Amino acid sequence: MAIVWTYATDDTRYEVRAAGSSLRFYSNGVLHSQYSERCPLTGSVWDLLWLPALFRPDRSPRRILLLGTGAGTVIRQLKRLFDPIEIVGVDNNPIHLRVAREHFGVTPEMAQLLHADAGDYVARYRGPGFDLVIDDLFGGGNGVPERSVQFDSAWLRKLQRCLTDDGVLSINFADRAELVLSGLSRALNRGDRFVSMFEFTAPAIENVIVGLLPFTAQSADLRAYLQATPELADLLERGRLRYRVKTVKFKPS
Repeated sequence: MAIVWTYATDDTRYEVRAAGSSLRFYSNGVLHSQYSERCPLTGSVWDLLWLPALFRPDRSPRRILLLGTGAGTVIRQLKRLFDPIEIVGVDNNPIHLRVAREHFGVTPEMAQLLHADAGDYVARYRGPGFDLVIDDLFGGGNGVPERSVQFDSAWLRKLQRCLTDDGVLSINFADRAELVLSGLSRALNRGDRFVSMFEFTAPAIENVIVGLLPFTAQSADLRAYLQATPELADLLERGRLRYRVKTVKFKPS
């Protein structure tokens, strides 16, 4: 891989590397973003973050809140595949936002990028609800990705307040152990608004993406939609969209 850009602070080294047609953004050796103009999908965790939204009856979220933009992989994917009317990306690291604009081609027309702390933004937000909220809040220590905001019932309640009545929540966990420690199932069992829960995984990565829906859905609904949508069906057939989905049953009280 060729290094096309570097920047260093006292404790962090940032790099943009080119690998074939793909650009990759690293922070202290942790891969934060990857995108290729030739194919919108990465074969990795970013492809899973927006899949829960495809359970929605309209299939295309109109307003999206992305917490943790990295260099904008998910923004580029969403605009290419669905072109939602509005994307708001929040990141507390100005270098991430700079790389998104200058190297990954995220323009003001694609998304509103905000330099802000995601916790503060969510706590103070009082605007119209979002159809999809993606929690992808990760940093990295010693080359290992780790959540930068602890997921607990209080954080879940704050995220819920940012959603429309039929809004979908997508949460990235580094692995299954982190998901279990989050206490998500216990929080849901206390009577939250969600009635369907799905876990998304993909080969060669440990991340578990949880999709929470305020309506009943089946995993077969997602497969049927993907197969009926020409570009997504083509990516699925060529093995570029690789995912496993598991329905998680719970009984809200």
